[in-house]
Amino acid sequence: MSGLPAGPAAPTLVCAFVVTRTPPDAAALAAATGHEEGGPLRVLRAGGLCLVVQDVPAALFDQEALAERLNRPGDLERCARAHHRGVEAAHGRGPVVPLPMATLYRGDRTAKRAVTSRETVLDALLDRLRDRTEWAVKVHAAERAADAAAGSGAGAGADTGGRAYLSRASARRRDRQDAHGRALAEAEAVDAELRRYAVAAVRHRPQSERLTGRRAPQLLNIAYLVDDAERARFTRALARIAADGRHPAVEVGVSGPWIPYSFARWDEAPDRTGQDRAGQDRTEQSLPDPDRTGQDRTEQSLPDPDRTGQDRAGQGARS
Repeated sequence: MSGLPAGPAAPTLVCAFVVTRTPPDAAALAAATGHEEGGPLRVLRAGGLCLVVQDVPAALFDQEALAERLNRPGDLERCARAHHRGVEAAHGRGPVVPLPMATLYRGDRTAKRAVTSRETVLDALLDRLRDRTEWAVKVHAAERAADAAAGSGAGAGADTGGRAYLSRASARRRDRQDAHGRALAEAEAVDAELRRYAVAAVRHRPQSERLTGRRAPQLLNIAYLVDDAERARFTRALARIAADGRHPAVEVGVSGPWIPYSFARWDEAPDRTGQDRAGQDRTEQSLPDPDRTGQDRTEQSLPDPDRTGQDRAGQGARS
């Protein structure tokens, strides 16, 4: 055993995952893991609220190191999954406000001050999210319709002259435009029907074909905030849409229920509904949940003048 005195501890930052009123069960918190490079998850009390946090090494989570890591898809996915585990540790004992991935503070005091300075807003948001969950709905153009439009006019007629070629190309272009217009109209009709059963809806930027793995374009990528009491009606509406054949130009996919990441915004009025965030800061690469690819939050978090500023480092990974 060495008789040398221990050296100074490596500097750390405080990574914050979620705000809640009720601290997680101690055993559940001890069993949960956040970032594999960090220490155990713990609870910080801030006024009447609680933060679930983790001490992480500054060398791996400072602005430069984190931006580099989040530009690598594998590391981005690992960070996103770790963030979700931290959020899940607090979920189940009441509403939670998930913070953006990689929300970092210099220390406990700074993290607590960030929460207490916004306690009124966070309280209102927790009230709004109580007994509500998020459902993710993605509407694609039907692949059979897209294929039909792409192939229309091909090989028609025996005339191979320049005028005939231009006529066929123009007809194919009109067919594609008409098919896309029909699909968009049907996608909007699906959204209008589902909003009848939702408290609020947020439009995310549609995902690229590279991410969806589908040839047909994604037309709508929407999150719905649904009261638990309305869940059965919402899912029945989805089943009707899939079964009744009223929207043959689109295909509708759904996943949920999820922790309401898309609605956990401290910088909006708590009664605001029907938001459209298609143009806001998001990445397409990874999510805090394995089944929610493409909606990672990189939006603004709790403000504090002493923050390290790294909670938005993920923007460097934007595709």
